Order: sequence, then C-alpha cells, then structure tokens
Amino acid sequence: MAINSQKLGQILQTFVTSTTDVQGAAMVTPDGLPLSSFLPGGMDDERVSAMSAAMLSLGERIGKELARGSIDRIYVEGHEGFSILTSCGEDAVFLVLASKAAKQGVLMLEIKRTLVELKSALQ
Repeated sequence: MAINSQKLGQILQTFVTSTTDVQGAAMVTPDGLPLSSFLPGGMDDERVSAMSAAMLSLGERIGKELARGSIDRIYVEGHEGFSILTSCGEDAVFLVLASKAAKQGVLMLEIKRTLVELKSALQ
C-alpha cells in the first residue's frame, strides 16, 4: 500500500473544515496505526487509532456472529455527538467525529464523497 500522507492530511482537513458539524477525522489502519488525522485539540492520534481498531474488530465480530455480513460502517451515538467508522478498503478505515447537531443524511453523503478521494490517495 503506497500512502501519500500529505494528500491524506489535506483531504481530512478539507473535510473537517468544510463539512458542517464535523469536529474531526482520522485515517487509521485496521490494526490501529495512525495514517493521518485532523482531530480536535487534546486528542491523541495513537489513542484514537487504537480505539478505532478496537471498534472495527468488535464490529466485525458482531457482524459475523449475528450473521450481518461484512462491516461497512460502525456508528456510535453519544450525548455529545457521533463517531462513525467507515471502511476505506482493506488497508484503512475512516473515522469521523461529528457534533449532535449534525444532519446524518448530509453527513453520510459527505463521508461517501470523501471516501472516493481518500481511496485514491491510498493507491
């Protein structure tokens, strides 16, 4: 996997700054290594990456055990907002942090649009 880290960073920064109610984003490997991130201050890239990998692992197990198939997206809703983990091929996952005010339909469309750009930067 050839990675253009600078390009990933630009895509993430553009996504976060231009998408309403998005607070941060990161690209991580399935085993928990950070590829690139644009996160709110005080969040540690390595810790966020490790938690993303744990979410992915658990989601995959749930999908298998409950006969739901392979995982496309993992969605966690809390009192302060959303964490959405979306597959970006076999070598990476895309984490998005959004506020509670985020319009979910618009957010999912923006995630899909950004995934196309992120996948091209991973090739």
